[in-house]
Amino acid sequence: QVQPVESGGGLVQAGGSVRLSCAASGRTFSSAGVGWFRQAPGNEREFVALIRSDGSLQYNEDAAKGRFAISRDNAKNTVYLEMSDLKAGDTATYYCYLRSEDGVTSWGQGTQVTVSS
Repeated sequence: QVQPVESGGGLVQAGGSVRLSCAASGRTFSSAGVGWFRQAPGNEREFVALIRSDGSLQYNEDAAKGRFAISRDNAKNTVYLEMSDLKAGDTATYYCYLRSEDGVTSWGQGTQVTVSS
């Protein structure tokens, strides 16, 4: 299983937007479910969003509150997480994972999103 690689994080002003990317090689990417978790300091990883291989979506509405959107571009082997109207509570390390058809899960190293006021 190829480890995905996240990118796009950084220091963002409150109320702003970011687009995180999760990329992985391999032709099996399109058949994998891809999701995002986040982890703030001292906390467990919190589910954020999931896009399945069939394109169906799932969000943690408590976290997203209508502000997040997950999408995928299988031609680029990339999944995006767009987050708008960022709050201080969105500050976390965001991790992407891939779940293959046979149930193997691979995690990326994470990308830091820091929301400043």
